[in-house]
Amino acid sequence: MKTLVTSLGILALAGLMAACTDQKAIDQASQRAESDAQRAAAAATSAEAASAQAQDAAKKADEEATGAQEAVSRANDAVARLEAAFSSSVTK
Repeated sequence: MKTLVTSLGILALAGLMAACTDQKAIDQASQRAESDAQRAAAAATSAEAASAQAQDAAKKADEEATGAQEAVSRANDAVARLEAAFSSSVTK
């Protein structure tokens, strides 16, 4: 009986030591996971900022394109007026 109790005690101590070793590994993995999660959150924040900048740039580009289209329209109108003026002066 004494041998059985001693062997059970040794087995329990071995299990406890193995669990402590596993707990260290679990703690390390948890720390790595938390670190990775923090880096992922920082990357997501950076991506959101880049997305906002891209949206602003796209909006500005649209505004510039609209301005350019208006300038082309005004230039075409001016050319048409000049052609009409030239044409009427030549026919006189």
